[in-house]
Amino acid sequence: MTVILDSNELTKTLKRLAHEVIENYVDLSSLVLVGIVTRGEQLAKRLQDTIYEIEKIKVPNGYIDVTLYRDDLDHRKSLKPSKASKMPNIDNKNLLLIDDVLYEGRTIRAALDAIKDFGRPASVKLLVLADRGHRKLPISADFVGKNIPTSTNQTVKVFLSEVDNKDSIEIR
Repeated sequence: MTVILDSNELTKTLKRLAHEVIENYVDLSSLVLVGIVTRGEQLAKRLQDTIYEIEKIKVPNGYIDVTLYRDDLDHRKSLKPSKASKMPNIDNKNLLLIDDVLYEGRTIRAALDAIKDFGRPASVKLLVLADRGHRKLPISADFVGKNIPTSTNQTVKVFLSEVDNKDSIEIR
């Protein structure tokens, strides 16, 4: 196991990402943050808090469970969604989709399919804490916390205190 980002570095990375989002979206009133369950949901909340600290604007956020939209359900042990989705109004909004690790792109494709059931955003961009490469679909992130070159037999694991009682990114 190798620690890529410790708690302090992860906090700095999220602050940097918040500043990038603020620079990219001139009108924060049209922005909506949507995290992919589970760690993307927590990252969206943290990003919302950080943007509020900087700009004093509370950007709406929500979360989406993409379990039933995945194309690999027959390969997975559980077919039940882990949590019901909670979405703010996304119609004609700039939606920032948030996840912890971008790998093959399948989770993001599932999220894009799920989003259409909740409305029609003006735009969708992607923010990930870690991009490990090895894409199987033509998907790329607009905002990346850390690019982590890996081999396919390695695993990138994000730990967040809200879920795992610690903050870090590790390669295993």
